[in-house]
Amino acid sequence: MQYLFKSMSLYFLLFLWVTTFSNCSSKSEVPANGAAKGGNAPIIVDVIIAAVQPITNVIETNGNVIASEFVEFRPEVSGRLTYLNVPEGKTIAKGTIIARVNDADLRATIEKSKVQLVLAQKTVLRYKQLLDINGLNQADYDAALNTANGLTADIAYTQALVDKTIIRAPFSGIAGLRQVSPGAYVTPATIIATLQQTTQVKIDFTLPEEYSSVIRTGMAIAVELDATTKARGKAIIIATEPGANTNTRNLKVRALLQGGTANPGIFVKVFIDAGKNRSSIKIPTNCIIPDDKNNQVVLVKNGLADFVNIKTGVREANSVEVVQGIAAGDTVVVTGVLFARPKSALNIRSVKELKSLIDSAAKR
Repeated sequence: MQYLFKSMSLYFLLFLWVTTFSNCSSKSEVPANGAAKGGNAPIIVDVIIAAVQPITNVIETNGNVIASEFVEFRPEVSGRLTYLNVPEGKTIAKGTIIARVNDADLRATIEKSKVQLVLAQKTVLRYKQLLDINGLNQADYDAALNTANGLTADIAYTQALVDKTIIRAPFSGIAGLRQVSPGAYVTPATIIATLQQTTQVKIDFTLPEEYSSVIRTGMAIAVELDATTKARGKAIIIATEPGANTNTRNLKVRALLQGGTANPGIFVKVFIDAGKNRSSIKIPTNCIIPDDKNNQVVLVKNGLADFVNIKTGVREANSVEVVQGIAAGDTVVVTGVLFARPKSALNIRSVKELKSLIDSAAKR
Protein backbone atom coordinates (compact mmCIF):
# COMPACT_ATOMS: atom_id res chain seq x y z
CA MET A 1 0.00 0.00 0.00
CA GLN A 2 2.83 2.32 0.90
CA TYR A 3 4.57 1.49 -2.38
CA LEU A 4 1.38 2.30 -4.34
CA PHE A 5 1.03 5.64 -2.54
CA LYS A 6 4.62 6.61 -3.40
CA SER A 7 4.10 5.68 -7.06
CA MET A 8 0.93 7.77 -7.32
CA SER A 9 2.70 10.72 -5.69
CA LEU A 10 5.53 10.44 -8.18
CA TYR A 11 3.13 10.35 -11.15
CA PHE A 12 1.24 13.35 -9.74
CA LEU A 13 4.41 15.44 -9.39
CA LEU A 14 5.46 14.50 -12.92
CA PHE A 15 2.05 15.56 -14.22
CA LEU A 16 2.31 18.95 -12.49
CA TRP A 17 5.78 19.56 -13.93
CA VAL A 18 4.72 18.73 -17.50
CA THR A 19 1.62 20.94 -17.21
CA THR A 20 3.61 23.89 -15.85
CA PHE A 21 6.29 23.60 -18.55
CA SER A 22 3.65 23.48 -21.31
CA ASN A 23 1.95 26.63 -19.99
CA CYS A 24 5.24 28.52 -19.77
CA SER A 25 6.17 27.50 -23.30
CA SER A 26 2.84 28.60 -24.73
CA LYS A 27 3.02 31.92 -22.88
CA SER A 28 6.53 32.61 -24.13
CA GLU A 29 5.39 32.02 -27.69
CA VAL A 30 2.56 34.55 -27.52
CA PRO A 31 4.73 37.69 -27.28
CA ALA A 32 6.94 36.40 -30.06
CA ASN A 33 3.96 36.01 -32.35
CA GLY A 34 2.60 39.33 -31.22
CA ALA A 35 5.90 40.97 -31.94
CA ALA A 36 6.00 39.38 -35.35
CA LYS A 37 2.55 40.64 -36.08
CA GLY A 38 3.38 44.06 -34.57
CA GLY A 39 6.34 44.44 -36.96
CA ASN A 40 3.88 45.08 -39.77
CA ALA A 41 1.81 47.55 -37.78
CA PRO A 42 1.54 51.08 -39.23
CA ILE A 43 3.86 53.72 -37.79
CA ILE A 44 2.00 56.42 -35.88
CA VAL A 45 2.89 59.91 -37.12
CA ASP A 46 1.75 63.52 -36.88
CA VAL A 47 1.50 65.55 -40.06
CA ILE A 48 0.89 69.01 -41.45
CA ILE A 49 -0.81 69.93 -44.70
CA ALA A 50 1.61 71.93 -46.85
CA ALA A 51 0.23 75.36 -47.60
CA VAL A 52 1.50 78.64 -49.00
CA GLN A 53 2.68 80.90 -46.17
CA PRO A 54 4.02 84.47 -46.11
CA ILE A 55 7.83 84.52 -46.18
CA THR A 56 9.66 87.33 -44.42
CA ASN A 57 12.66 87.78 -46.67
CA VAL A 58 15.02 88.77 -43.86
CA ILE A 59 18.39 87.04 -43.68
CA GLU A 60 19.63 86.33 -40.15
CA THR A 61 23.27 85.53 -39.40
CA ASN A 62 25.85 85.87 -36.65
CA GLY A 63 28.43 88.65 -36.63
CA ASN A 64 31.60 89.47 -34.75
CA VAL A 65 32.35 92.95 -33.38
CA ILE A 66 35.85 94.24 -34.07
CA ALA A 67 37.57 97.52 -33.20
CA SER A 68 37.87 100.11 -35.95
CA GLU A 69 41.65 99.96 -35.39
CA PHE A 70 43.63 97.32 -33.52
CA VAL A 71 47.34 96.72 -33.00
CA GLU A 72 49.60 94.55 -30.88
CA PHE A 73 52.67 96.28 -29.48
CA ARG A 74 55.72 94.18 -30.40
CA PRO A 75 59.36 95.33 -30.43
CA GLU A 76 61.18 95.36 -33.75
CA VAL A 77 64.44 94.28 -32.08
CA SER A 78 65.36 91.97 -29.23
CA GLY A 79 66.65 93.36 -25.95
CA ARG A 80 65.87 94.38 -22.40
CA LEU A 81 63.06 96.84 -21.70
CA THR A 82 64.45 100.01 -20.14
CA TYR A 83 61.15 101.94 -20.25
CA LEU A 84 57.53 100.82 -20.15
CA ASN A 85 54.44 103.04 -20.16
CA VAL A 86 51.18 101.14 -20.64
CA PRO A 87 48.23 102.88 -18.90
CA GLU A 88 45.96 99.83 -18.82
CA GLY A 89 42.38 100.56 -19.84
CA LYS A 90 43.08 104.24 -20.44
CA THR A 91 43.18 106.35 -23.57
CA ILE A 92 46.57 107.20 -25.01
CA ALA A 93 47.32 109.69 -27.76
CA LYS A 94 48.91 108.97 -31.09
CA GLY A 95 52.72 109.10 -30.92
CA THR A 96 52.93 108.33 -27.19
CA ILE A 97 56.05 106.31 -26.32
CA ILE A 98 54.92 102.94 -24.98
CA ALA A 99 58.26 101.22 -24.43
CA ARG A 100 61.99 101.42 -25.07
CA VAL A 101 64.46 98.59 -25.62
CA ASN A 102 68.03 99.00 -24.37
CA ASP A 103 69.92 101.02 -27.00
CA ALA A 104 73.09 101.95 -25.10
CA ASP A 105 75.39 100.15 -27.54
CA LEU A 106 73.76 101.82 -30.53
CA ARG A 107 74.05 105.30 -29.04
CA ALA A 108 77.70 104.66 -28.22
CA THR A 109 78.27 103.67 -31.83
CA ILE A 110 76.66 106.92 -32.98
CA GLU A 111 78.92 109.00 -30.70
CA LYS A 112 81.98 107.18 -31.98
CA SER A 113 80.95 107.77 -35.59
CA LYS A 114 80.34 111.47 -34.88
CA VAL A 115 83.90 111.90 -33.55
CA GLN A 116 85.30 110.15 -36.62
CA LEU A 117 83.09 112.28 -38.86
CA VAL A 118 84.47 115.54 -37.41
CA LEU A 119 88.00 114.42 -38.19
CA ALA A 120 87.01 113.22 -41.67
CA GLN A 121 85.35 116.56 -42.47
CA LYS A 122 88.48 118.47 -41.42
CA THR A 123 90.55 116.19 -43.64
CA VAL A 124 88.24 116.86 -46.57
CA LEU A 125 88.56 120.62 -46.00
CA ARG A 126 92.37 120.50 -45.96
CA TYR A 127 92.49 118.26 -49.02
CA LYS A 128 90.20 120.66 -50.83
CA GLN A 129 92.56 123.55 -50.17
CA LEU A 130 95.52 121.51 -51.41
CA LEU A 131 93.58 120.39 -54.48
CA ASP A 132 92.82 124.01 -55.39
CA ILE A 133 96.55 124.80 -55.58
CA ASN A 134 97.39 121.49 -57.28
CA GLY A 135 99.11 120.27 -54.14
CA LEU A 136 97.09 117.03 -54.06
CA ASN A 137 95.76 114.67 -56.67
CA GLN A 138 92.03 114.17 -57.19
CA ALA A 139 92.03 110.53 -56.06
CA ASP A 140 93.22 111.37 -52.52
CA TYR A 141 90.58 114.05 -52.19
CA ASP A 142 87.84 111.70 -53.42
CA ALA A 143 88.90 109.02 -50.91
CA ALA A 144 88.72 111.49 -48.01
CA LEU A 145 85.32 112.72 -49.16
CA ASN A 146 84.07 109.13 -49.46
CA THR A 147 85.19 108.40 -45.89
CA ALA A 148 83.27 111.39 -44.58
CA ASN A 149 80.13 110.44 -46.50
CA GLY A 150 80.40 106.84 -45.28
CA LEU A 151 80.53 107.98 -41.66
CA THR A 152 77.47 110.16 -42.23
CA ALA A 153 75.60 107.14 -43.63
CA ASP A 154 76.73 105.00 -40.68
CA ILE A 155 75.30 107.53 -38.25
CA ALA A 156 71.97 107.60 -40.12
CA TYR A 157 71.83 103.80 -40.19
CA THR A 158 72.59 103.45 -36.50
CA GLN A 159 70.03 106.14 -35.69
CA ALA A 160 67.44 104.10 -37.61
CA LEU A 161 68.29 101.12 -35.40
CA VAL A 162 67.83 103.33 -32.33
CA ASP A 163 64.41 104.39 -33.61
CA LYS A 164 63.44 100.72 -33.86
CA THR A 165 64.02 100.34 -30.12
CA ILE A 166 61.25 102.86 -29.44
CA ILE A 167 57.62 101.68 -29.56
CA ARG A 168 55.02 104.41 -30.13
CA ALA A 169 51.23 104.38 -30.36
CA PRO A 170 50.34 104.49 -34.08
CA PHE A 171 46.91 105.98 -33.33
CA SER A 172 44.83 107.20 -30.41
CA GLY A 173 42.98 104.46 -28.57
CA ILE A 174 42.51 102.47 -25.38
CA ALA A 175 45.47 100.49 -24.08
CA GLY A 176 44.93 96.86 -23.16
CA LEU A 177 46.44 94.87 -20.33
CA ARG A 178 50.22 94.88 -19.95
CA GLN A 179 51.80 91.49 -20.67
CA VAL A 180 55.41 92.18 -19.55
CA SER A 181 57.25 94.06 -16.83
CA PRO A 182 60.03 96.67 -17.01
CA GLY A 183 63.41 94.99 -17.36
CA ALA A 184 62.03 91.97 -19.19
CA TYR A 185 63.91 90.60 -22.19
CA VAL A 186 61.70 90.84 -25.26
CA THR A 187 61.86 89.70 -28.86
CA PRO A 188 59.79 90.56 -31.96
CA ALA A 189 57.49 87.65 -30.96
CA THR A 190 56.70 89.22 -27.57
CA ILE A 191 53.35 91.00 -27.18
CA ILE A 192 53.80 93.91 -24.78
CA ALA A 193 50.18 95.11 -24.87
CA THR A 194 47.36 95.92 -27.29
CA LEU A 195 45.75 99.13 -28.48
CA GLN A 196 42.18 99.40 -29.75
CA GLN A 197 40.21 102.28 -31.17
CA THR A 198 36.62 101.76 -30.06
CA THR A 199 35.01 105.12 -30.75
CA GLN A 200 33.36 103.38 -33.70
CA VAL A 201 33.32 99.61 -34.10
CA LYS A 202 32.95 97.36 -37.12
CA ILE A 203 30.94 94.17 -37.54
CA ASP A 204 32.18 91.27 -39.64
CA PHE A 205 29.79 88.53 -40.78
CA THR A 206 29.47 85.94 -43.52
CA LEU A 207 26.69 85.07 -45.94
CA PRO A 208 26.15 82.21 -48.42
CA GLU A 209 27.28 83.12 -51.91
CA GLU A 210 23.70 83.02 -53.25
CA TYR A 211 23.06 86.29 -51.41
CA SER A 212 25.89 88.12 -53.17
CA SER A 213 23.39 90.02 -55.31
CA VAL A 214 21.60 91.27 -52.19
CA ILE A 215 24.64 92.85 -50.51
CA ARG A 216 25.81 96.26 -51.65
CA THR A 217 28.04 98.96 -50.18
CA GLY A 218 26.09 101.60 -48.26
CA MET A 219 23.22 99.22 -47.46
CA ALA A 220 21.70 99.56 -43.96
CA ILE A 221 21.35 96.46 -41.79
CA ALA A 222 19.95 95.81 -38.30
CA VAL A 223 22.18 94.49 -35.51
CA GLU A 224 20.97 92.90 -32.26
CA LEU A 225 23.53 94.08 -29.71
CA ASP A 226 21.99 92.58 -26.56
CA ALA A 227 20.45 89.10 -26.56
CA THR A 228 18.68 89.81 -23.26
CA THR A 229 16.94 93.09 -24.10
CA LYS A 230 16.82 92.39 -27.86
CA ALA A 231 18.03 95.96 -28.38
CA ARG A 232 18.93 96.66 -31.99
CA GLY A 233 21.24 99.13 -33.64
CA LYS A 234 21.94 100.20 -37.20
CA ALA A 235 25.03 99.46 -39.26
CA ILE A 236 26.13 100.41 -42.76
CA ILE A 237 27.91 97.95 -45.03
CA ILE A 238 31.28 99.45 -45.99
CA ALA A 239 32.99 96.59 -47.86
CA THR A 240 32.83 92.94 -48.93
CA GLU A 241 35.53 90.47 -49.82
CA PRO A 242 35.87 90.32 -53.62
CA GLY A 243 35.71 86.51 -53.62
CA ALA A 244 33.96 83.76 -51.67
CA ASN A 245 35.80 81.43 -49.30
CA THR A 246 36.76 78.33 -51.29
CA ASN A 247 36.01 76.00 -48.36
CA THR A 248 32.69 77.37 -47.09
CA ARG A 249 31.50 79.22 -50.23
CA ASN A 250 30.61 82.15 -47.98
CA LEU A 251 31.15 85.86 -48.53
CA LYS A 252 32.74 87.98 -45.80
CA VAL A 253 31.05 91.34 -45.24
CA ARG A 254 32.07 94.30 -43.05
CA ALA A 255 29.71 96.93 -41.67
CA LEU A 256 30.21 100.05 -39.54
CA LEU A 257 27.99 100.38 -36.46
CA GLN A 258 26.13 103.67 -36.33
CA GLY A 259 25.38 105.47 -33.05
CA GLY A 260 25.90 102.46 -30.82
CA THR A 261 28.57 100.88 -28.68
CA ALA A 262 29.69 97.27 -28.35
CA ASN A 263 32.76 95.58 -26.96
CA PRO A 264 35.11 94.20 -29.62
CA GLY A 265 35.09 90.42 -29.71
CA ILE A 266 31.43 89.84 -28.81
CA PHE A 267 28.93 88.06 -31.06
CA VAL A 268 25.87 89.86 -32.39
CA LYS A 269 22.94 88.92 -34.61
CA VAL A 270 22.71 90.59 -38.00
CA PHE A 271 19.42 91.03 -39.87
CA ILE A 272 19.46 91.89 -43.58
CA ASP A 273 16.38 92.81 -45.59
CA ALA A 274 16.78 90.79 -48.78
CA GLY A 275 13.83 92.36 -50.58
CA LYS A 276 10.04 92.40 -50.59
CA ASN A 277 8.11 89.79 -48.64
CA ARG A 278 6.57 86.98 -50.68
CA SER A 279 4.61 83.76 -50.26
CA SER A 280 5.89 80.21 -50.42
CA ILE A 281 5.54 76.81 -48.76
CA LYS A 282 7.04 76.58 -45.27
CA ILE A 283 7.64 73.53 -43.10
CA PRO A 284 9.19 73.03 -39.64
CA THR A 285 12.93 72.46 -39.72
CA ASN A 286 12.61 69.15 -37.84
CA CYS A 287 10.75 67.67 -40.84
CA ILE A 288 13.92 67.67 -42.91
CA ILE A 289 16.17 64.62 -43.18
CA PRO A 290 19.67 65.87 -44.10
CA ASP A 291 21.59 63.87 -46.68
CA ASP A 292 25.01 64.10 -48.32
CA LYS A 293 23.54 65.39 -51.57
CA ASN A 294 19.91 66.33 -50.91
CA ASN A 295 17.53 67.23 -48.13
CA GLN A 296 14.49 64.96 -47.86
CA VAL A 297 11.05 64.96 -46.26
CA VAL A 298 8.50 62.18 -45.76
CA LEU A 299 5.12 62.57 -47.45
CA VAL A 300 2.05 60.43 -46.81
CA LYS A 301 0.65 59.06 -50.09
CA ASN A 302 -2.06 56.40 -50.04
CA GLY A 303 -1.16 55.62 -46.44
CA LEU A 304 2.48 54.89 -47.29
CA ALA A 305 5.72 56.80 -46.64
CA ASP A 306 7.11 58.55 -49.70
CA PHE A 307 10.61 60.05 -49.37
CA VAL A 308 11.10 63.06 -51.67
CA ASN A 309 14.06 65.37 -52.29
CA ILE A 310 13.47 69.06 -51.65
CA LYS A 311 15.26 72.32 -52.33
CA THR A 312 15.15 74.86 -49.52
CA GLY A 313 15.20 78.64 -49.57
CA VAL A 314 15.10 81.19 -46.76
CA ARG A 315 15.61 79.72 -43.30
CA GLU A 316 14.01 81.17 -40.21
CA ALA A 317 14.52 80.21 -36.56
CA ASN A 318 12.26 77.13 -36.59
CA SER A 319 10.97 76.90 -40.16
CA VAL A 320 12.34 76.76 -43.67
CA GLU A 321 11.05 77.68 -47.11
CA VAL A 322 10.66 74.87 -49.64
CA VAL A 323 11.08 76.05 -53.22
CA GLN A 324 11.01 72.63 -54.89
CA GLY A 325 9.77 69.12 -54.06
CA ILE A 326 6.53 69.86 -52.17
CA ALA A 327 3.23 71.14 -53.52
CA ALA A 328 0.42 72.82 -51.63
CA GLY A 329 -1.87 70.16 -50.17
CA ASP A 330 0.83 67.52 -49.66
CA THR A 331 0.77 65.71 -46.32
CA VAL A 332 4.16 66.14 -44.61
CA VAL A 333 5.25 64.01 -41.64
CA VAL A 334 6.44 66.12 -38.69
CA THR A 335 6.80 63.50 -35.92
CA GLY A 336 7.86 59.90 -36.36
CA VAL A 337 10.14 60.84 -39.25
CA LEU A 338 13.02 58.71 -37.94
CA PHE A 339 10.86 55.58 -37.76
CA ALA A 340 9.49 55.82 -41.28
CA ARG A 341 10.92 53.72 -44.08
CA PRO A 342 10.24 53.97 -47.82
CA LYS A 343 6.79 52.53 -48.61
CA SER A 344 6.15 51.69 -44.93
CA ALA A 345 2.56 51.97 -43.68
CA LEU A 346 1.73 55.14 -41.75
CA ASN A 347 -1.11 55.87 -39.35
CA ILE A 348 -1.90 59.58 -38.99
CA ARG A 349 -2.54 60.42 -35.35
CA SER A 350 -3.21 64.15 -35.77
CA VAL A 351 -2.91 67.03 -38.20
CA LYS A 352 -0.84 69.87 -36.74
CA GLU A 353 -0.83 73.58 -37.50
CA LEU A 354 2.45 75.11 -38.66
CA LYS A 355 2.15 78.11 -36.35
CA SER A 356 1.63 75.98 -33.24
CA LEU A 357 4.66 73.84 -34.10
CA ILE A 358 6.86 76.90 -34.61
CA ASP A 359 5.65 78.50 -31.37
CA SER A 360 6.26 75.35 -29.34
CA ALA A 361 9.75 74.98 -30.82
CA ALA A 362 10.56 78.60 -29.95
CA LYS A 363 9.67 77.99 -26.29
CA ARG A 364 12.10 75.11 -25.90
